[in-house]
Amino acid sequence: MRIGSGLDVHAFGTATAGAEVVLAGVALPSHAPLVGHSDGDVVAHAVIDALLGAAGRGDIGERFGVDDPTRAGADSLGMLAEVVAELAADGWSPGNVDVTVVAARPRVAPHRDVMRGRLAEVLGLAAAAVSVKATTTDGLGSIGRGDGVAVWAVATLRPGGAAGSTAGSTGGSGD
Repeated sequence: MRIGSGLDVHAFGTATAGAEVVLAGVALPSHAPLVGHSDGDVVAHAVIDALLGAAGRGDIGERFGVDDPTRAGADSLGMLAEVVAELAADGWSPGNVDVTVVAARPRVAPHRDVMRGRLAEVLGLAAAAVSVKATTTDGLGSIGRGDGVAVWAVATLRPGGAAGSTAGSTGGSGD
């Protein structure tokens, strides 16, 4: 088994009526959109980094650089699905994912179960293998002032077998 961690932060853009932010593929009402080259899904980006880190494959910037015009406005869950497929082709499957969203706004709690479900679907995991938590910084720093959203993610990869099952796991692979 391998473990990786990911961190991503996006700032809010200009406040607009009817704005939304995308977190884990779910559009949440917001005062302003998050700024990003793709759809700005900071949750998906942190999970991508965690998976790539667990596999020893660098980071999201190396894989989906901001200099790639084909990724402008891209669906980040689609990018996550690409990474999961590439890892599967090399014999790795996600074991579980743990996500912590740090934000003063928007409120994540009402959307947590849908976010878990979307991530689980893309990762090929049962929802019970995906955790989405949220916290604030109690007004401290730029995140506490509501300038953006930060996300930490931890993911495990296991060799062989289908995602979400124990088939093919040796438990002592030395990885």
